[in-house]
Amino acid sequence: MTDSAPATTANHPAGPSFGALAGLRFAKGHGTGNDFVLVADPDGARDLTAADVAHLCDRHRGIGGDGLIRAVRSRHVPEAAALLAANPAAEWFMDYRNGDGSVSEMCGNGVRVFVHFLIGQGLAVLAEGEALTIGTRGGVKVVARTADGYRVDMGPWDFISPEQARARGTDALVDAAGLDVARPALSVSMGNPHTVVALADRAELDGTNLSVAPVVTPVPTYGTNVEFAVPAEPLVTDDVGHISMRVHERGVGETLSCGTGACAAAVATRFWAGADAPDTWSVTVPGGVVGVRFFPGPDGREHVELSGPAVIVADGVLA
Repeated sequence: MTDSAPATTANHPAGPSFGALAGLRFAKGHGTGNDFVLVADPDGARDLTAADVAHLCDRHRGIGGDGLIRAVRSRHVPEAAALLAANPAAEWFMDYRNGDGSVSEMCGNGVRVFVHFLIGQGLAVLAEGEALTIGTRGGVKVVARTADGYRVDMGPWDFISPEQARARGTDALVDAAGLDVARPALSVSMGNPHTVVALADRAELDGTNLSVAPVVTPVPTYGTNVEFAVPAEPLVTDDVGHISMRVHERGVGETLSCGTGACAAAVATRFWAGADAPDTWSVTVPGGVVGVRFFPGPDGREHVELSGPAVIVADGVLA
């Protein structure tokens, strides 16, 4: 865990081009290299447009990030009303936007960084072992503080096309630059959509060009994030499964990590491995390593837990 760096001021080369956003306080954080601009807006007074978000996330003319997270109390978010009514403990809502400004349901790395940001801003208090309930567009997430980061109950997983998945093991084809032919894939919902491709070895993983968006057929209704996973050899060591992964996130491009993507990759690999596959997984991404664990949820469904670090690297004020 890393404390915030001293405050800085973000200046755009062309002068005060942030316009109405001038004076806005922000922080920059990441979870295994998946990075975010974070803004505290407890009372929901800040209306950030898609253009604002894209500008802030621009790596050349803004702060830079894979996405933006606005911290707002759930009672000030109309779309969170039903969620808050059913879960009164969900005081805070994670308003997550992709780097292009589009709205997204959830981000597993982002929710860890979000909670770390709340603590650093004095908006929440969380001792090691304690948990905080967070509202997201992907449902309520319970985040617990650990000795070296946070673990998140990501909720239940599901196949996007359950009948096809269970009958054939795949439900889509993925074309990606650098791969010789389209590869079979499996689409998984973690509250947001993912399509997982198994590759043969590290050379294939390294040779896949994710600067170009993969083409998924058929594509899920709201688009999809695409994960390319390679199983370790051996796959299981000391009852822990091991995979390496790269990801192309919708609305962003390739990122150094994706928390929900790591969960989806573990879901798919575990399914393909069969009944004896373990419940605990280590997922290596370009930005580090995250843990994934499957466990029986309180709703009678199988849940997925994601664990990993969260870091705030800087805070500042827009000029």
